[in-house]
Amino acid sequence: MRFRSTRGGEKVSFCEAVSQGLAPDGGLYLPQEFPDLNSHLDQWIGLDYPCLCREFLRFFATDLSSEDLENCVHSAYINFSNRHTAPMVDLSKNWKCLELFHGPTLAFKDFALQLLGNLYELQIEREGKHLCVLGATSGDTGAAAISGLLGKKGVKVFILYPKGKVSPLQEMQMTCTEAGNVFPIAIEGTFDDAQRTVKELFADLEFRAEVHLSAVNSINLARILAQSVYYLYAWLRLPVDEREVTSFVVPTGNFGNVFAGWLLTKMGVKISEFRVATNQNDVLHRLFNSGEYSLDEVKPSLAPSMDIQIASNFERLLFYFLNGDASKVNEVMRIFRENGRYCFENFDISGFSSVSASDGEIPNLIQMVKREYDYLVDPHTACAFKDLDSEKKAVILATAHPAKFPAVYREAGMEIPVSTSLEKLKDRESRSYEVQVDTSSIRSFILDRISEK
Repeated sequence: MRFRSTRGGEKVSFCEAVSQGLAPDGGLYLPQEFPDLNSHLDQWIGLDYPCLCREFLRFFATDLSSEDLENCVHSAYINFSNRHTAPMVDLSKNWKCLELFHGPTLAFKDFALQLLGNLYELQIEREGKHLCVLGATSGDTGAAAISGLLGKKGVKVFILYPKGKVSPLQEMQMTCTEAGNVFPIAIEGTFDDAQRTVKELFADLEFRAEVHLSAVNSINLARILAQSVYYLYAWLRLPVDEREVTSFVVPTGNFGNVFAGWLLTKMGVKISEFRVATNQNDVLHRLFNSGEYSLDEVKPSLAPSMDIQIASNFERLLFYFLNGDASKVNEVMRIFRENGRYCFENFDISGFSSVSASDGEIPNLIQMVKREYDYLVDPHTACAFKDLDSEKKAVILATAHPAKFPAVYREAGMEIPVSTSLEKLKDRESRSYEVQVDTSSIRSFILDRISEK
């Protein structure tokens, strides 16, 4: 299979798309065509998670051997703490929670980044070239990326995160690894500042080639495809008569998580609705309700992983909204960059709804879920329960373990959840780097570390 950029450009293989991350023209990769999964779904019902992932990715990773794909997938999920990998818990007759926090860093991003680390390792073995991995994080991506690439030969990892704007435990997951190939960079600014700097460095094609730059953010196609699998895994475990009437409720800031699920609808999987749940940084909620995609100030919140105003993966949905017209995508993104806003006429994409929860509402939502369903959710997942219709079938994605955000429960007067793996981090030495958030400073920092043996 070949993959195309949302902004045009040459088509590439799966491995090329993965290694590049961002297309040379600044666009995001998408499959050139989609398989029809309908003839396979019945055969896949009884598969465990790694086997389902392998069978799904076979349609896309066509330049990998069956053995290489099998090895990459198997080792990606071997360290998940739950034997089901992504267990589904009944909350009521209509609501289920899909638990995506049983990976090494207790967040949904482990599903993609453990796999991506293996794909990078395979690439290095094949080509004999070092790899420089660069990403920005609002909390969970950085920890998951570092975990997936920890100690990998030939890889150096640079993660930008906003200083003081991630939870202390999220920061410890990035800075207490004691790994020589990991460089957590604390910047003064927001996640959007970090993400903008990352994209500017990827736009420097000479620099990209010099350091063999690759991306771990959800701009990387492998992350999107890997995350599609847990939607399919959950959908196959629903009663047959409930599949087409069940909504997926998705806490998201960068739109990557919900887009991964929506992609399945391009492959014949019938899902009635995706409900986008945001915190007070409600760029996506405003978009789906007004048709205006516009920047606002990033407001630090109790759900820090969603403290985002530029939803990078919206460009992928935009490509399909504009009927695959790359020139129109370019034009929209140009206007948005210049003006900080773009207003769509007749912005109507069926199958989506949205909701936004404020910091004042999040603790109350956590308490409500605990009181009524005896289930503890993290502050991001809590947003998904706002105005959720109890009479309609829904799968709520539980995107992170509550123990990562103890301050929220302390302020709510609730028992503070703990995780053994997080507690162990407190005994380790922390190491991070403070660098100005501009392309020149970050470029120089990377080049200095790349030259070190």
